[in-house]
Parts: sequence; C-alpha cells; structure tokens
Amino acid sequence: MTPLAKNSPKERDGALLVAVAAGDRHALEELYLGYHRRLARFLSRFTPRYENVEEIINDTFMVVWQNAKDFRSASQVSTWIIGIAYRTALKSFRRQKNHAGAQSLEDYPEQTVDPTVEAEVSDWLTHGLRLLPMEQRLTLELAYNMGHSLEEIAAITECPVGTVKARMFHAREKLRQYLPNLGGTPSDMPARLG
Repeated sequence: MTPLAKNSPKERDGALLVAVAAGDRHALEELYLGYHRRLARFLSRFTPRYENVEEIINDTFMVVWQNAKDFRSASQVSTWIIGIAYRTALKSFRRQKNHAGAQSLEDYPEQTVDPTVEAEVSDWLTHGLRLLPMEQRLTLELAYNMGHSLEEIAAITECPVGTVKARMFHAREKLRQYLPNLGGTPSDMPARLG
C-alpha cells in the first residue's frame, strides 16, 4: 500500500497531481482509474456512443498530463478535472458534424419503459433533458446528478456564478414547457393544476 492511500481523497488527489506534474505516469494512471467511472457516468448522459465517452476521457487526461504543473490549488483537483472534461466534451460535441441531429428524439432508439411510475418519470425527464442546449444540460447534470455547488460549477465551466444561475433558470423553464408535451398533456395543463 502506498503512503498516498492513507490520505483523504482530496489529499490523495493533490499528491497524485503533484506527482503527475513531476512526470510520474503511474500517478496519472491512478488518477485516471480513480476518475474514469465518474467521468464516464457524467459524459454518457450526453452521448450514447461509448467510443465518444472514452475519447473525451482520454483527451481530458492528456490535458491533465500536459497541464498538471499549472494547477494552483485554487479549486479541488476533482473540480479541475471535471472542468477539463466539461470543456473537452463541449469541444468534441461542437466538432461533430451530426451533433445537432443527435439531439433529436428520433435519433435515439425507443427505450422500453418499466411499468413503475418512477421509471416512467425518469425516462420522461431524460427525453426532456435531451432537448436542452448542451451547456444547460451539462449544468443541470453537474448540479443535480453530481452534486456540485453553483460555485463549483462556475469553476468547472469557467464562467461567472450568474451565468450558471441563468443556465439553470432557462433549463428549468424549457423543461416546464417540454415535459408536459412529452407526457402527452397540453403545455398549459400544469399552470391550471398548480
């Protein structure tokens, strides 16, 4: 067992990043293995293609390898790495010629829906999220599924907290419009019920 394994995850990540900055490939491998599942789960919500997710993760860790020496501990290592993945994903999605078409519901295979209400609502919400612009989807994912604060999301996305708040507001407003239509009810129905 390495001495790093005894430290807290934050201390361990910091020590690994210092080692990466010094050119330690084993430390990079440990960081990669430590973050791969988390990043894959995050990215798979935006692209159904496994090879795209893997490419983005690999590109992310190439940036980590090349820029570890520039990390100044202004944020947590996890925030820094997720921020790199976020920006790498946006660049990748923008480069893809078929990205705009991939956001339409017709391009996703029909999924079987579990008869339980929870599964149906989850499927309904997933379809609604796919209709949002990428920056808004990623912001909601960082907040609600990964549990990041507004300040952490601002650091990850390299934008002001006000921009993060605006993205979340607009995303929620669009979901309020999209979700009733996806569920087969008129969009003015929630206003009448609420």
